[in-house]
Amino acid sequence: MTRKCLGCGAFFQSDNPLKAGFVDVKNKDNALVCKRCFKIKNYGEYTPIDNDVRYYENIFNKIKEKKDLVLFLCDIFTLDETLNYINNFKSKVILVITKKDLLPKSVKEYKLINYIKQNYNLNVIDIIFISSNKNYNIDLLMNKIMNNKTSNKVYLVGNTNAGKSTLINAFIKSYGSSSSFITTSSLPATTLDTIEINLTEDLSLIDTPGIISNDNYITGLKLSDVKKIMPKKEIKPRTYQMKPNQSLLIEDYARIDYLSSTNNSFTLYLSNDIKINRINLNTNNNLRNLKLNSFNLDKRKDIVINGLLFCKITNNAKLNVYTKNSVKVFERNNLI
Repeated sequence: MTRKCLGCGAFFQSDNPLKAGFVDVKNKDNALVCKRCFKIKNYGEYTPIDNDVRYYENIFNKIKEKKDLVLFLCDIFTLDETLNYINNFKSKVILVITKKDLLPKSVKEYKLINYIKQNYNLNVIDIIFISSNKNYNIDLLMNKIMNNKTSNKVYLVGNTNAGKSTLINAFIKSYGSSSSFITTSSLPATTLDTIEINLTEDLSLIDTPGIISNDNYITGLKLSDVKKIMPKKEIKPRTYQMKPNQSLLIEDYARIDYLSSTNNSFTLYLSNDIKINRINLNTNNNLRNLKLNSFNLDKRKDIVINGLLFCKITNNAKLNVYTKNSVKVFERNNLI
């Protein structure tokens, strides 16, 4: 009988240790998780699996045609046009914004919900903010699931690192009877195939592989950098009163040059572990070998370096932003 790893959803195999689902042949009949998941959970050792993009597309194309309730999860720090993926589903969708605990407590949820409604034309039945680690709004989300599900199956979909597996583990802890938990990691593509968790007699949660964004900063990074970049606790916004010919150096990750002729205010939201230095634009050329992105912003705009930070800018601003080649840098209306 073909069996799946309870951690990542890959089918067990003993032929190739570089492929998903590998277990030693002597353990194949009794294994609960593959060797990759065992190492992630117990040693923090991550082995990337290079599945063809079409492999993931086939999974999502099947889900899009289903009539089961979908929870679309999005990390609060990665709000962009990928949310429009929601409109591909034929079923009812609840938008779940994760990692609420990482934002300053002063940020009001109703303002964020209004922002999403005003800036994205989404076909969703509800929007809810949660924190799986803090158990925030988990009961409320469960009530919404039970009131809106169209069958016993509910699918969890979203970008990699959106928190799907972490949410399922929170549900298992609060409502389930199973002692098995899904493997979670800060790195992309931890979940490799669908995993069905029978939470109760009338509810099964189906975890899916994360939608991998090659333009996200953490894609391709080593584990130590991912751990540094991904916020782990409530972030402390850092505000800089910028003068002409000043720049912000975000360690070795990015650089923001301020090119306007008047003073301005920049507030950065990013991991507390990352250092920022304000430098002279003309005398310090550090990181200018990276990819250049130029912007001429109206007032009350954010600059987003996808997966790394967003910067709230008060007034009109002309900027040069330098970051690694694959990373998406874009402007949007002030989120906060």
